Amino acid sequence: MHTQGSHTLSEITSQPDAWADALRAFAALERELARAWASVAPRQVIFIGCGSTHYLSQTAAALFQGVTGVSARACPSSEVVLFSEQVLPDPRQTLLVAISRSGTTTETLVAVDRFRRIGGRAVWAVTCYPDSPLAQAADLVLPAEAAQEQSVAQTRSFASMLVLVQATAAAVAGLDPAPLAALPELGRELLAQTAPLAQAWGGEREVDRFFFLGSGPQYGLANEAMLKMKEMSLSHSEAFHFLEFRHGPMSLVNGQSLVVGLLSQAAYVHEQRVMAEMSALGAATLALGPGAAHVPLGDEHIPAWAMPVLYLPPLQLMAYHQAIARGLDPDRPRHLESVVYLDPAAF
Repeated sequence: MHTQGSHTLSEITSQPDAWADALRAFAALERELARAWASVAPRQVIFIGCGSTHYLSQTAAALFQGVTGVSARACPSSEVVLFSEQVLPDPRQTLLVAISRSGTTTETLVAVDRFRRIGGRAVWAVTCYPDSPLAQAADLVLPAEAAQEQSVAQTRSFASMLVLVQATAAAVAGLDPAPLAALPELGRELLAQTAPLAQAWGGEREVDRFFFLGSGPQYGLANEAMLKMKEMSLSHSEAFHFLEFRHGPMSLVNGQSLVVGLLSQAAYVHEQRVMAEMSALGAATLALGPGAAHVPLGDEHIPAWAMPVLYLPPLQLMAYHQAIARGLDPDRPRHLESVVYLDPAAF
């Protein structure tokens, strides 16, 4: 008998083990990846995905460019299909990194085919299914098999594929991978420490609107947190860059608002000022990040490039508890399926 949210909760709480499995898979591929990168030598990297994996692409592009110095950007898979000239001005010098939990999403498969047809340099895939059509179409596959899910909303799959992206960026940049090895244990500690807080905020029925703020790589994570809250709990939820929130969106802030800030090391002072201003306007605030008052993340040994995945577990748990408080089943979001299948001929 299915219990509401049982799959989602299990997938959130088990994710550190899936991260560890993804890191082992990456270690086995690291030499192959180094050879592939040297062979491709791209001038630009484009990360693509749909829904959650588009938001993962946003974080991936910001992180990758930040540590490697190679130009990187993110766009929805559909943009490659519908606006390829704008997205891919120099496909022969471009590496396309396609991210898909299932490896079967129609728009992503069509985007890869379109990229190949216009002379794209190479395709790498990040997926939970290494035998999927996407994996078969790729030159290199980064697998997160242990992160496969029964739930519609992505949780451990998103986080585990993000760990693979973080490892890839570090390898290309020649960074010491040691901080990555600490992530699974930090994840376990984080889940245990933040579970009561996530349940309290997730079950807070007086909050009727959620705002997630992030800068740099954290902006993609803010979008993903927003999507999780919408998918699971059908709550009013939006995401913005920290400083952009002042330019109009903060007009929505009131006493029934929760502003969640994904604080960064690089812009901490500026981001904290925004959080203080929202508190002064009457919003409840919740801060996550290195040195954050509510949910401190990582430790002195975890550099900024290794940090992104740690923001996810508390935010996923909060969305889960909000859904349960509303009498909804987070395993089965309204109107949604695990994969969006379309007729490829329509493109």
